[in-house]
Amino acid sequence: MAGQGLPLHVATLLTGLLECLGFAGVLFGWPSLVFVFKNEDYFKELCGQDAGPIGNATGQADCKAQDERFSLIFTLGSFMNNFMTFPTGYIFDRFKTTVARLIAIFFYTTATLIIAFTSAGSAVLLFLAMPMLTIGGILFLITNLQIGNLFGQHRSTIITLYNGAFDSSSAVFLIIKLLYEKGISLKASFIFLSVCSTWHVARTFLLMPRGHIPYPLPPNYSYGLCSGNGTMKEEKETAEHENRELQSKEVLSAKEETPGKGQKQEPRSFWSYALSRRFAWHLVWLSVIQLWHYLFIGTLNSLLTNMAGGDVARVSTYTNAFAFTQFGVLCAPWNGLLMDRLKQKYQKEARKTGSSTLAVALCSTVPSLALTSLLCLGFALCASVPVLPLQYLTFILQVISRSFLYGSNAAFLTIAFPSEHFGKLFGLVMALSAVVSLLQFPIFTLIKGPLQNDPFYVNVMFMLAILLTFVHPFLVYRECHTWKETPSAIA
Repeated sequence: MAGQGLPLHVATLLTGLLECLGFAGVLFGWPSLVFVFKNEDYFKELCGQDAGPIGNATGQADCKAQDERFSLIFTLGSFMNNFMTFPTGYIFDRFKTTVARLIAIFFYTTATLIIAFTSAGSAVLLFLAMPMLTIGGILFLITNLQIGNLFGQHRSTIITLYNGAFDSSSAVFLIIKLLYEKGISLKASFIFLSVCSTWHVARTFLLMPRGHIPYPLPPNYSYGLCSGNGTMKEEKETAEHENRELQSKEVLSAKEETPGKGQKQEPRSFWSYALSRRFAWHLVWLSVIQLWHYLFIGTLNSLLTNMAGGDVARVSTYTNAFAFTQFGVLCAPWNGLLMDRLKQKYQKEARKTGSSTLAVALCSTVPSLALTSLLCLGFALCASVPVLPLQYLTFILQVISRSFLYGSNAAFLTIAFPSEHFGKLFGLVMALSAVVSLLQFPIFTLIKGPLQNDPFYVNVMFMLAILLTFVHPFLVYRECHTWKETPSAIA
């Protein structure tokens, strides 16, 4: 975009990154917040005789009942973070950006106010606050992902950048922990987060579209501060209609070679994509890797306490180290850059061979999907070794793997399926993976109970499951090459 468009696009991009970086994915900083809650004696009454022999100067102890309660809150929060993306994705598709963002602001502000005014005596309110916090955060992410449409051939890079910023916002809870150690109360920190909602409201009406940002971007597209009065709605509707036609032509490009049938072809329904093999294996890929990440984050405080022998200073040091490494915004763009570069390379080959544009785009996702699985396998191997210093490497692999996971997930869905179904498919895959993520609590209970704090067998099980995720990139790879050899196989 030239002239007035470019500065607005850049401002939208940067403020969106700040929003995702500072608010959207704070749930992933849960270990830092648990450390503060334990110092504030949240759920301390559950310990009683249950507190283990490990103790320390601050009164934190290896208390199974207290750890289980925090694990249950995180399980519920992470479940809602994903499960609610289906209804919120529908809201975004149906009612568009402004309505979706106002709902996000309501949930987020209410949650931060609840946490601000909780205490050890009302700690049960965390079961309400954390799910609301995550619902608001995921809606912020969904409404910001469309900004990638403003940047054409760099679309995948921007999408993965936003997912990296979403992951990196876990550092917010680290900042709250550090401020708490300097004497700033938990209440003051969360009241400040609540006040920041005025900024979200201003951004919603000044720097975001009322509807959706179309892809590909039509000429003279305007939104936010630069939107016109009379033609804006018609322009966006035309753009979205053109986008649907483009996606339909990509999907049906080979089939349209049949005489007399090309113009009669209708775009496939949402459920035809939701019930496809491609979507099913993507769901398996996401669910397994995500479950391992959630289990690791949700049990990290307990894991570090056991490894450190109850030394609160070492637990605090490693908790800080984990939070510092969560700056995934530096890792995620490389994934998108890889996909964009490969897509451009395959497009050049497609011009020579006449391959489908959809096949070309889909092929560019294969290295990203495979690399994500490989990184997660390395992360699981390191986490399985009960050596405390090795956990620094575990933390690094964890954040890189998670940044690639969510960036690849969003980019794959935008490439492999029509854009008019993105919000619903994104929500559905996250909702179904959320059901799988509920397994983290019984697995945590299994480790704490029958396995007596020895996660060896659970780790082996997860490594075998992670190996299964390599099937997804293999099938996508085979599908791409089938299309290249027999274009009529496109469905």
